[in-house]
Amino acid sequence: MEIFNLDSIKTYPYEERGKNVFFKVNEFKTRIIKLLPGENIPECEMASYVIFIVLEGEVEIKVNTDKANLVKNQCLITEPSLISMQSKNGVKIVGIQIIKNL
Repeated sequence: MEIFNLDSIKTYPYEERGKNVFFKVNEFKTRIIKLLPGENIPECEMASYVIFIVLEGEVEIKVNTDKANLVKNQCLITEPSLISMQSKNGVKIVGIQIIKNL
């Protein structure tokens, strides 16, 4: 068992996103994503299921051709897809990637 304090996990910019992973096993990995106002994550082909949980702020997420705005305490779950996101005012998210097939 491991307990993580999501408020105190250090975050890194998109270019160093690998450092944002705070737990990883063969089946899934979990990371903190923090976007400052105006920042975005470009389109990324995800081969895994993804769960996004907004801890603070707001973000627009595009999944394939669908768009949704997520705010604090909302959660999005998606199958493997093309995903991008942008935040006008900043956001902090937990992202969980779950392997589709082992």
